[in-house]
Amino acid sequence: MSLPFPEAEPTSEEIEAGTRLFRQDTEFLKGVVAMDGLPPDDRVEICFAGRSNVGKSSLINALTGRRNIARASNTPGRTQEVNFFTLGSLYLVDLPGYGFANAPLHVVQQWQNVMRAYLGGRANLRRAFLLIDHRHGPKPVDVDIMDLLDKAAVPFQAVLTKSDKVKAADRERTQAALRETLSRHPAAYPEIVVTSSETGDGIDALRAVIAGID
Repeated sequence: MSLPFPEAEPTSEEIEAGTRLFRQDTEFLKGVVAMDGLPPDDRVEICFAGRSNVGKSSLINALTGRRNIARASNTPGRTQEVNFFTLGSLYLVDLPGYGFANAPLHVVQQWQNVMRAYLGGRANLRRAFLLIDHRHGPKPVDVDIMDLLDKAAVPFQAVLTKSDKVKAADRERTQAALRETLSRHPAAYPEIVVTSSETGDGIDALRAVIAGID
């Protein structure tokens, strides 16, 4: 019997479509700190969400082939705005990390309130990619965001990051925990993507998934 939420396995044609998409220039458009600063919702939009220090900026850099288009840092909480990038006819959106952040509490609350408002109220948001550290699996704060996406009827897809840092014996345990968690969320997309920004594993697969969204 096949496992629920299997790892995404795009075809060669889908991988080529993803390569073509990300061959285009990705450009930073703007960072916003309030809902009234969002750009017009006139194109397909996808977003990346995850706990602080999950490797979100590194993943965006790996996807786009741009080393520093998203600021990567060893300090959690560096992304403090909803950052919009253009890629062809898409918006790529980098959301502030949730959970622990090295910033004053009132600042953390402000930008996380914006993130939650965005996730619950952006009409052209086609899919949220929810990044989960492969070493640790889903945490309660991740489940809170899954609940929010369920209520907003926003499809989300789990992306495991930092897979190169996971021992082979631990991989299935973490993935099984993630599958079990996803099974309780109706907005969860029925495939996961396993990635490493360091080795490039899964980057082509994630590009293919993104290229298939319309």
